[in-house]
Amino acid sequence: MTLIAQNAPQAANHASLQDDRYTRGWQKLKEVDDVAGERVVEAMANISPDLGRYIVEFGFGDVYSRPGLTLREREIGTIAALTAMGTAAPQLKVHIAAGLNVGLTRNEITETILQMALYAGFPAALNGMFAAKEVFAAHDAEGGVDVSVRRDTSN
Repeated sequence: MTLIAQNAPQAANHASLQDDRYTRGWQKLKEVDDVAGERVVEAMANISPDLGRYIVEFGFGDVYSRPGLTLREREIGTIAALTAMGTAAPQLKVHIAAGLNVGLTRNEITETILQMALYAGFPAALNGMFAAKEVFAAHDAEGGVDVSVRRDTSN
């Protein structure tokens, strides 16, 4: 039996696991980001489809799908990190919208951003607040409402 023939079952199993990761990731992405996540993956299709696949498989299929944190808690951490980076405004806006989608209140989002002034500086916090203001305005224009009753986003 050749080495390729010996490894065929492993390769098939690996492909199946990759498909499972992608499916699980796509479902979690839809749950968190709704259509915004789809747009990001679609935007990668003509320049780097692998990056889009990695976002779905690793980011959402592996990390976001883990137990231990709710989707709300994951979005608080993500908003904090992206605010602190200060260089990821488009991604911050997507995750502020995702935070609203998974049940964060505007106050929870702005308090998370405000907290980053202590660790990342006022410029990063100001940029984060301006991103939040823009997302909140778009959310209002689309008829969205601030969440007072939270969805179950326990994973």
